[in-house]
Amino acid sequence: MSNHYNNGGRAGETEQMAQPQYLKVFIPRDYTDGTIVRFQRSFPQELEGRLEKQTFESTINRLNEIFEEAEKASCSAYCEGCFACVTAYLIYLCKETRYEKKLRKVSKFIAEQNERVFEPRGLKLTDPSSRGLRVLEISCFDRPPNA
Repeated sequence: MSNHYNNGGRAGETEQMAQPQYLKVFIPRDYTDGTIVRFQRSFPQELEGRLEKQTFESTINRLNEIFEEAEKASCSAYCEGCFACVTAYLIYLCKETRYEKKLRKVSKFIAEQNERVFEPRGLKLTDPSSRGLRVLEISCFDRPPNA
């Protein structure tokens, strides 16, 4: 016997709250150098007059640098991998991977950029980790989606 409240609708149907709609600008990944995480540096037309091109480019360049550091092969990365294999990857129950540390650094950088640069201009940069590292999303809070 099911004991759920139906509220006059079809069984199993959930109510969805209307989400506010904002203009969203997506900065795609740059695959010209392979599959490493790197975002395109081209300035989106939708941000003209809202954000300086130089500020946008410096933000993208810094994000690309952090991801390059995360994917860089080094002696410490090799040793970390070997130690993980030797411990049957149990080490990661006690310790973050280098990549996870860099993702945390990206999140911190984005939070700082939002506070200092983007939010005062009515914009918000979304952490690419929440989008599967596929795109950077910039929301324009004072513009409707079809503006």
